[in-house]
Amino acid sequence: MSKQSVNIGTSVGAGDGDPLRTAFDKLNDNINEIYALLGNGTTLSISGDVSMSAGAVTIANDAVENAMIADSAVDTDQLAADAVTSAKIVDDAIDSEHYVDGSIDLAHLAADSVDGSKIADDSIDSEHYVDGSIDTAHIANDQITHDKLSGAYTLSQTISTTSGTINLDASSYSVFRFTSDLNGATTLNIQNMKEGQAIDILLSGSQTVTFSSDDTTETFNKVGGVDYDGAEDNHIQVICIEDLDSGAIYNYTIGTYTSDTTP
Repeated sequence: MSKQSVNIGTSVGAGDGDPLRTAFDKLNDNINEIYALLGNGTTLSISGDVSMSAGAVTIANDAVENAMIADSAVDTDQLAADAVTSAKIVDDAIDSEHYVDGSIDLAHLAADSVDGSKIADDSIDSEHYVDGSIDTAHIANDQITHDKLSGAYTLSQTISTTSGTINLDASSYSVFRFTSDLNGATTLNIQNMKEGQAIDILLSGSQTVTFSSDDTTETFNKVGGVDYDGAEDNHIQVICIEDLDSGAIYNYTIGTYTSDTTP
């Protein structure tokens, strides 16, 4: 109903206002309507349509708990920018099933806040893993494919240079294939190789071939008695035994090869 106002008359004692019974009946009707909307005088409740202007309502800290917010009652359009900080989110209040795709980006993740069980495929890159949060227990069997390995274990580099010092970057490639015969003395300078890593070098050409590395001190050991044969195609395999800059150790083997389907 609309508000009922009591007619108080034109002046004191004029006798043209509402009778007392009519006046108090209006007051009772107004109060009953308010109580019907807001509660019974003990428990506050709101029913029906209630409009609130911007800035008209202030809610004290902790006055509203999550149990009083209905599912989906508040959507993102109703939240002011930056109104909710991480300090306002109770631990475990939001689980992975309730993340909207893309709604929480890396910049809004607190340090150490996400462990391996909470990370969706491709949702967090390596820069944002907490140390130790992704261990072997969180990687399912057979989930590391060839495509997930770095180029140091999967890629081949073709090399057209045929003399001089040639850098072989073992952090980027695992196979180095020379496309033309060497035509001058050549130094194969191995770079960024790690202990236990192996690389393969395919080359030919009747020239002197020497190994070097980007280490301060290194030792190259030839395994077996086969020498480089410039008249043939050569397959040289190098294995890093020790990757200390002050004392790197590389073992290598040499074998010639030719096309043959009958070993």
